[in-house]
Amino acid sequence: MMLIPAHHFRDIERKPEYLQPEKCVPPPHPSPVGTMWFIRDGCGIACAVVTWFLVLYAEFVVLFVMLIPSRDYVYSIINGIMFNLLAFLALASHCRAMLTDPGAVPKGNATKEFIESLQLKPGQVVYKCPKCCSIKPDRAHHCSVCKRCIRKMDHHCPWVNNCVGENNQKYFVLFTMYIALISLHALIMVGFHFLHCFEEDWTNLLQAYGPIREETAEARISLHEKKQPLKVSSTECSSFSPPTTVILLILLCFEGLLFLIFTSVMFGTQVHSICTDETGIERLKRKHQPRERTGSWKSVKETFGGDFSLNWFNPFSGLRHPKPLSDSDWVRQVASLSDTENTETTEEQSEQRKDEDSVEVTDE
Repeated sequence: MMLIPAHHFRDIERKPEYLQPEKCVPPPHPSPVGTMWFIRDGCGIACAVVTWFLVLYAEFVVLFVMLIPSRDYVYSIINGIMFNLLAFLALASHCRAMLTDPGAVPKGNATKEFIESLQLKPGQVVYKCPKCCSIKPDRAHHCSVCKRCIRKMDHHCPWVNNCVGENNQKYFVLFTMYIALISLHALIMVGFHFLHCFEEDWTNLLQAYGPIREETAEARISLHEKKQPLKVSSTECSSFSPPTTVILLILLCFEGLLFLIFTSVMFGTQVHSICTDETGIERLKRKHQPRERTGSWKSVKETFGGDFSLNWFNPFSGLRHPKPLSDSDWVRQVASLSDTENTETTEEQSEQRKDEDSVEVTDE
């Protein structure tokens, strides 16, 4: 069955009365400007805490198992500074992505006064979200976790306990990039640590702590006769016993490999979305709405806040143009429909599509 153009625009209403604005009232206590954005979601908060814990665990193993016991001070200082800098930037990017308003639409603005102030003309429509009672601008989607409509929403990420949207996509991209870099750095250091320490120091240590005491005693006598004293502890490779050291390094290796793959995929996906000017929701839903797409380089500059500079990699630099929405941003232009087409799209079908939209988290 051929779909008429009206089917491409759900929740389209031309009259304030049809939007039922009397059921939409603004929040009794609107949040003041500058209020910190934070989502009170138990799963998201737990994931954010786990993220910090894993980064701090990697910090502990890198410092106290590999770098501090090493006698190569140049190696320890260079890698310590590099790893700690990347970890600091990763956690700072995580905080900015979690505590930054992703581009939430004002809640409860679908009032009769606001709709009438838009002065809709023939061919102009507005979209109403029945969940949060907001007028949705173009490319905005409702998130059931944040309970808000988010402008240019890509997806909701529990690891940052927030949506990835228009205002915080830069910080999410930086977070995935820095996590991938510290994971790769940790894996490289673990590899060098095993190669350097296993044959030299750990062979004697494993003999000293081995389960078969008789073989250990014979090895001690043999080494004593050869005037080669046994090293019971290693101050160069680790301050911990060999079993503990091996377990800590294996866990770090598993963590680094897992997060390297995961964050690299997320980083590539986000860069692709920015360059194509298509969010993850739009790509999954295949919503090819008639709109003018921004060029790749222009879209990248808008996301990262201006021309290329070191501020692109700085999680503390904000966007240069967090511009508020104007009246024209709330209104969308569509082609005029004939009377026949209008009669084919009944009010019941429109209500059914509206209900379908309100149930989906990532759809309009």
